[in-house]
Amino acid sequence: MAIPNESYSGKINRKLLKKQRIIRVAAGREPADLVLKNATYLNVFSNELCRGDIAVAEGLIVGMGDYTGRKEYDVSGRVVLPGFIDAHIHLESAMVTPREFARAVLPHGTTTVVADPHEITNVMGTDGIDYMLQATEGLPIDVRFMLPSCVPATPMDEAGAVLDYRAIDSFYEHPRVNGLAEMMNYPGVIAADAGVIEKIVAAQAHHKKIDGHAPGLQGKDLDAYVAAGVYSDHECSDLEDALRKLQRGQFIMIREGTAARNLDALLPLLTPRYYERCMFCTDDKHPGDLLEKGHIDYIVRRAVAGGADPILAVKAASHNAARYYQLNNRGAIAPGYLADFAVVDNLEQFQVQMVFKKGKLWYGDGYFREMPLPAIDPWLVERAHDTFQVRTLAVDDFRDRRRRGVLGLVPGEILTTDNGYADHVDLAQDILKLAVVERHKGTGHIGLGYLQGYGLRAGAVATSISHDSHNIIAVGTNSADMALAVNRVVENRGGIVVAQGGQVLTELVLEVAGILSEQSVEKLNTQLEKAKETAHGLGVSRGIDPFMTLSFLALPVLPTLRITTRGVIDVNSQQYV
Repeated sequence: MAIPNESYSGKINRKLLKKQRIIRVAAGREPADLVLKNATYLNVFSNELCRGDIAVAEGLIVGMGDYTGRKEYDVSGRVVLPGFIDAHIHLESAMVTPREFARAVLPHGTTTVVADPHEITNVMGTDGIDYMLQATEGLPIDVRFMLPSCVPATPMDEAGAVLDYRAIDSFYEHPRVNGLAEMMNYPGVIAADAGVIEKIVAAQAHHKKIDGHAPGLQGKDLDAYVAAGVYSDHECSDLEDALRKLQRGQFIMIREGTAARNLDALLPLLTPRYYERCMFCTDDKHPGDLLEKGHIDYIVRRAVAGGADPILAVKAASHNAARYYQLNNRGAIAPGYLADFAVVDNLEQFQVQMVFKKGKLWYGDGYFREMPLPAIDPWLVERAHDTFQVRTLAVDDFRDRRRRGVLGLVPGEILTTDNGYADHVDLAQDILKLAVVERHKGTGHIGLGYLQGYGLRAGAVATSISHDSHNIIAVGTNSADMALAVNRVVENRGGIVVAQGGQVLTELVLEVAGILSEQSVEKLNTQLEKAKETAHGLGVSRGIDPFMTLSFLALPVLPTLRITTRGVIDVNSQQYV
């Protein structure tokens, strides 16, 4: 941590003294701060398990062999791994503050995440980036950032801000910013749209990475996308798609999250032939998943159970992501690397038993160190708690006799089908009214359409989590309950509401930007599960997550039909239907 008003020579002298001490400890002339005694550890360079003490000084690994330390832990019978890295995640998907997210994932061995804050940025503009940078400062996991590339996701959407390259350019100077986040507007890249390409050129001018998002892209369009400078992709859902991109030099992020699960399909990549171009990510990880399954440790466990070599799986979970993002002091157990460790029981079960961050024990053997409270600018806090500009809505706002497009749900997928047109709710055909209410700038825009396959038999569901612009999306069997549910979301300044017969049955408040709760992840998850059960009780199909399903119906970059504040669009043709 920088010392205020420290002179350049003072800074050099401080670092000199630190470096000299590291050398003395490494050479065995001085005791280490920490020693993991009798360790079996994974060497990511020689692809083998090695044995010996691991010595730590000044937060760095300084040597392996025979050492003594001021603090020692005997890790006999366990395996020491590099701390895990999530190569691409939206922290907002956990629906809690970054501090709570860190508290949830640290016990699973995660010590670094690379986050794209485009959810909160779509609500708050660059204030959202500032909020997340401050909210993650000093946490016991390193939160690196990729700057949002598509705010809004497409020009057909209405977000809380419209950001060009100038709006985000100064953030590249921040030490925890690594590049430009997923370039979802791949049609704009292929068309060489000036506004899109400016963002890529600006990121390259800062010598930063550019991540991709191009499901199913192939042929010359894929060549154009990669040639533009997009280095990775996390949207591969089948092996053929992944190999096309890998053969063109892209790194493949194997995604296993809550909304999208691609590990089984991409498991063949975890072989000596391909694994060096692969890393793990979750993209979106909801609170229940974090609590019940885990984080990157869960992906490693699943991969090994599926037949992957444990050493290759661990490298995809740590070393490969560190190399890709040029985090050159992470992802390995070797002198000069950060002392970030996940200590597991064995390489079959991968149950995390201890977690060290920069040589400090944060979790282990029933112990969990209290996390610091980040200092966030009070103005940003106030701004994050006041993001709704919506008048009180009436029943007539949701009444409409025009024929509107019908979005068809696909079981187990976030894709939709084009199910034709409807002009009224038809419960016999499972056709429900669907609406998106603009909530950022008081435009009064309300897009109407219909949804088939959701299963709701009575009442309405509304939520202010609707990717990526996070307007309010609602589905219902009648206009009165839809109006009630949406108005209650606005009153709460964000959240989820289930209503029936003029009454609110259950609600969950998301007071930070309408997408995050300040509660603990455990309390939030309890409320979320109660809300899900209430929605299922009203008929929502048991195989559907009532709220996650809704949240993706407004994302106009996923085929086939989506709904925005201006109505139903065909994503493939980019036309309203």
